[in-house]
Amino acid sequence: MKSIGNSFDVAVIGAGAAGMMCAAQAAMGGKSVVLVDHASKLAEKIRISGGGRCNFTNRHVTPDNFISTNPKFARGILAGYTPQDFIGLVQSYGITWHEKHRGQLFCDESSEQIIAMLKRECDRHDVSWRMPCQVDGVKQVASGFELQTSAGVLRTRNLVIATGGTAVPQVGATDFGLRLARQFELEVVAPRAALVPLQFDPALWQPFASLAGVAIEAEIAVAGGPKQRFVEDMLFTHRGLSGPGILQISSYWQPGQSLSINLLPQKRLVDELLSLKAGAKQQASTVLAQFWPKRLAEQWLGSDGSRKFAEWSDKAIRKLAEQIQQWQVLPSGTAGMRKAEVMAGGVHTNVLDQRTLEVKGMPGLYFIGEVVDVTGWLGGYNFQWAWASGVAAGRASASQS
Repeated sequence: MKSIGNSFDVAVIGAGAAGMMCAAQAAMGGKSVVLVDHASKLAEKIRISGGGRCNFTNRHVTPDNFISTNPKFARGILAGYTPQDFIGLVQSYGITWHEKHRGQLFCDESSEQIIAMLKRECDRHDVSWRMPCQVDGVKQVASGFELQTSAGVLRTRNLVIATGGTAVPQVGATDFGLRLARQFELEVVAPRAALVPLQFDPALWQPFASLAGVAIEAEIAVAGGPKQRFVEDMLFTHRGLSGPGILQISSYWQPGQSLSINLLPQKRLVDELLSLKAGAKQQASTVLAQFWPKRLAEQWLGSDGSRKFAEWSDKAIRKLAEQIQQWQVLPSGTAGMRKAEVMAGGVHTNVLDQRTLEVKGMPGLYFIGEVVDVTGWLGGYNFQWAWASGVAAGRASASQS
């Protein structure tokens, strides 16, 4: 359906993953749609994702892979548009892809292909574009909503907020969606950095700072926190810890909590070390380097690493194994929104319809994607939430008379 002047059936603010998906879906349903974004470059978060190859979904998406104040909220929306649905769309555009570990799917070539695909989906269904276009104000009117923008006044029956979270502000992320939610007196869960490196007090971390660049597999959990644990690679940095395992657990970590880290998972370490002690002629650091990078083994053992391992008492070996497999560390904080993959928190799910993402008691207003208090694990889950929430709101807004 064609728009009448600057009046539309659906306006979507935010031309990222969720926004483009929603706009295309609503236009496919025969509605006049306008897509508004303040940025000059389209979908920068998609562009930089997955090392430039876009980890666009995960084969194994379930509601358990998401964090929210209402863990059950996303279930119906995720079921309404599955990873296989998006894979079908990708394949229809001839985009080749590959699977990495744990069901993570990436483009063979470039994330630019996903951006081009979504733009093409919008264009082929006659979505109108206002980009770059600043939205200076939004107000509810009798006929829907009125947007004051740098391109003039836009009027719409339905308004979808797909402006994302505050993570990665250097590519244009803002708190627009949160400010708008508060304007309409909607409850907002305090935003925080998620999927983010963790940092430590510089004085306490000094012994480990020299290990920057060393990566190992580890089992990581929040000590005394939720039972969730991840066995993933962990990376030492100058200021703390990063890598997939740390990014995963950071979404569950709260200030003041320690991490419990098994630095050699999948092993009965005490038994293996005791068996290696018998007849060992090497230094202890050489023995430990059978399990770890040499730099880590030497740093961990310090001056004790130069002693012959055969001279170690069984008690000392048991203590070493315990320290390695039950390492307790207290982060001082996160690396912040600039280094976070996503924002946790956002518009509280209690104010949204769990089938359509429409605001309860405010017909025609929707919030989708990262701005909602639904945060996925690392590995394509947040993109799948973007696709699924965009489709749900797109279908719902297209069904409005």
